[in-house]
Parts: sequence; structure tokens; C-alpha cells
Amino acid sequence: MPTTPPPNGPYDLTSLRAAAVSRLLRLRKTERLTHHDVRTVAAGFDVHWRTVRRWMDNADAHNGTYTPQGRRHFTLTPAMHEALVQWHGNVASAYLALVADGHLGTPPRSQATFYRAVNRELSPGQRAALKGGEAARRRHDVHALRPHGNRNDVWETDHVEASVFVNVDGRRSKPWITWFVDHATCTICGLAITPHQPSQDAILAAARDAILCADHHRPFGGIPRKLRVDRGRDFRGKCVAEAFQKFGTEIIVLPPYSPHLKGTVEAVNGAAKHMLFKGLPGYAHTPRSRRDRRGQPLWALDELLDYETFVTIVLNWVDWWNNDHTIARLHRRTPAQAWHADLTPIDTLDPGDLHTYTLTDGGPPRKITSKGVRWKSAYYVGDWMHGHSSAGEMVRLRHEPHHYHRVELYDADTLTYRGPAFRSDEMSPRQARALRNARRREADRYAAKARRARKNATPRYAATSVAAPPDPLNRLTASQATAQLSQLQTPGHDLHAEARPDLLNRPKPDSTRWTKPLSDLKPQDTE
Repeated sequence: MPTTPPPNGPYDLTSLRAAAVSRLLRLRKTERLTHHDVRTVAAGFDVHWRTVRRWMDNADAHNGTYTPQGRRHFTLTPAMHEALVQWHGNVASAYLALVADGHLGTPPRSQATFYRAVNRELSPGQRAALKGGEAARRRHDVHALRPHGNRNDVWETDHVEASVFVNVDGRRSKPWITWFVDHATCTICGLAITPHQPSQDAILAAARDAILCADHHRPFGGIPRKLRVDRGRDFRGKCVAEAFQKFGTEIIVLPPYSPHLKGTVEAVNGAAKHMLFKGLPGYAHTPRSRRDRRGQPLWALDELLDYETFVTIVLNWVDWWNNDHTIARLHRRTPAQAWHADLTPIDTLDPGDLHTYTLTDGGPPRKITSKGVRWKSAYYVGDWMHGHSSAGEMVRLRHEPHHYHRVELYDADTLTYRGPAFRSDEMSPRQARALRNARRREADRYAAKARRARKNATPRYAATSVAAPPDPLNRLTASQATAQLSQLQTPGHDLHAEARPDLLNRPKPDSTRWTKPLSDLKPQDTE
């Protein structure tokens, strides 16, 4: 078992030896070198004075530069490197292949020697890259820390999928969280939660929550100077860029595969996964026991949290993170304490001034009628419209992406804000749930058909322990093949179900006008 070296050495003194030898050579060149100088250097290195003389001879042989020979080691050849790449870093398999090909000499080098050469010439990151690719190599990289700066200097944003199944209208779903985190104070300034994969609407909703600092919004936020985002398509969209550039915020798009460049929000993602999601019912990564039935959900639907309760728990956790959780980087202060200790002025906006913020244009001007404003096959009405419908006023419509229950209307000529409008024929929650269930049943029905088709189309072969051609197992008889072929050629197994009565409204042609086949004609008809 190797022992731990003492704290005072021995260390590599090659560079110091080279400097000492260089000084002795300069003294010899000026004819000032004495034997006492050689003995003094030997005492400093705790060696014999003849050893120092050999160092000087080595420097003379290498043009005045001390170049120790060192211990000779077995080195890897290009063929050995290729074998390691071919076997994806499996040193044992690469060694056996090299021995079989004769690349390790006769008799071959020992496996221990080959292992030592691999560990000496390849770094842990390079060995990890051979086994797991570029993603595994990046785990061994070293990253420098940025200066913290002041609050609202830089924000970081990201999506994180909750590792918890939630009951969303009778269906299992893992919600997503989008949040904006201040880099200097680690404060969560704003967030938005969606029961499905987020898009630009979630980013804009979280940005609105982060910028505002009044009412139900947290006292943390404002307008940041810079915003770091990854290369996700939703973060790089035109709508998000315009929303932040209106206030002079510089958006910094990070290079790919660089989560360390937005380490603050990544730390919040990891904290939520380990400090929040693991303790909730419906945790997706709960270990299974032997009694659990394979293929069945680990958590029953009635054991899951409903969506509203999950959102409440996440909001409470965010308040705990900001106000009660201490962080070592902040000198054991909470993010709220670090935020309030920073006296940098905060640039924020009034909620009434944000009626145009995070909205997209709804197309050409539209007319106010007695039913309201028509858009996307629906009518939108507002209480301010009374007295304006008969004049046929024209307005422009703006809306939040993917949110069609409310729109904002502006005068078509002056673009002044008129007021909000709400969808008049909004379906009830019961109707919406019934529509979603019907769509899900339809999708499941066709998914089951697709699975059966893939199963029937996938050939299965007999297992063998000797080299032999594949022997198919799902061979059918001639009658079975004919029956399945007829079923596949007849969609739905019922031609009446595919009939189009609206295309068959013409009278049936008179069969007496048809020409008889020659095989059915009598001999006197052919004369």
C-alpha cells in the first residue's frame, strides 16, 4: 500500500537544479568558480559534490542547459492510441487486441505496464472522453469565478423540469419552472410555472414578475443591465429579445455546452431538485422495491399533488430561499440580506405602464362591432366598448403569446391604449376537461394501433449459439398471410365506413349499355 509522502518533500527540484548549474557555469566562465561553491550547492541539495559535477557535465553536453535523462518509461504508440479509441477507453480489451495484433512485442509487455502508461500519458479528462464522450470530458474542466458585482448588474434565466408528477386535471404531468436569478445576490427575482414544457409565454410571464416590485410581486427585481441565456430557441426568440431590449438590457447568448457560464441559476436548479422535489409525493426518481409491479406507475393518481398545491409549495420554497436560506458565497447571509445590503439604485416600472410589455401584435386593424372585436374565430368584449360599437372604430390588437383569454386594444390611428378585452364565448372548465379527455382518448387509440403495427412489422429470430443465418420465428401459413394481407389492404376492415355518399348522387348507369366481354358472347354474336 503506498504511503503518503511527508509534507516537506521530496518534490521535483529539476528547475532549481538547472538554475544552480547555470550559475556555476557562469562563475566558471568568468574564472571565479571555486570548489567551495560546488560544495555549497551540494549541501543545499543534500547530495555529494561529485553529483553537482555530473550535473555540470550534463549541462555542457546539452549546450549549457541542464537536461536530466530521467527514468525510461514505456510509451504508447499511435496504434495503441487507436486501439483505446476503438474500444472506447476499455484498457483491458484494448490490451488484448494489441497483444493479438503483435503491437506489444514478443513476449508482450505486461498488462500492468500498459495500464501505467495509459494513466501516465492520458489525463482523467481524456480517459473520460474515451468512455463517455465530450459531455464526460467537460466534467473534469476547471472554471474561474466571476466577480459578483452589484444587484441587477447581471441576471441569469433558465427552465427546470420538476422531478415530481402532479395531478393536472386527472392526468400525470411534470411541471416546468422558469425563473430569473440575480447573479450578485443569488436572489430569485421572478418565476413562472407551467404544467407543460414552457415556451416564450412562460419567459415573458417570469420576466414581468421579476421586473415588478409591488403588489403580490417580491420586493426583489427591477430592470437588469445584462441577461445571460442559453441557446434555447425560446430564449433566443424575437419576442423575448424585444421585450428586454426596450429597457436597454443586453442579452448575452452563451456558447453551447457551457452551463458553468450561468452557474447561479444552475445552482438554484440543483437546489430545487435536491431540497424541494425529493421530499414531495410523486417524486419521479423514487427507488422501486421488489413488490412494485413493473410497468405500473409508482405513485397512484390520488396520491399526487394537484397543480395548485404544487404551485403554492414552490412559491413558499422560493420565499424560504430568498429570506431564510444562508449561502456561503454571500458570507453566510441570506439572499434578502445581501440584496438589502447593496445600495445600488433599482430601476423599476409602474404596473400600469406595462400594459404593452411582453405582448405581440395580433395582425391588421380590426373593427369594433356590436359583438366586440373578432379575432381567431372568437369575439372579445370589454366594458369600455359601450358607446363605441356603432361608430365602427378601428383598433389594433396585442396579446401575450399562447394566451387568448385576454387581449389589449389600441387605437388604430394614434396607437393609444384603449383598454383590455376578454373572450366572450370562453368554454367552461368542464367543457375544456371533456375536450382534453376526448383528444387524449383519440390519441391513445391511434397510438395503440401504431404499437400493434410496429410489433407485427418487427421480425423475431431464433436464438443460436453457433454461427448460422437468422431463423425467423414469426412465420405464418399461407392462409394466415393471405388473411392479414387482405386486412391491411382494407382500411378499417369495413368499406362501408369509408364510403362517401355525397359523391354517389348520380344515377346508376344502365347495365344494358355496357359492352359484354368477348368470353361471354355466343358464337352467333361473333358472326
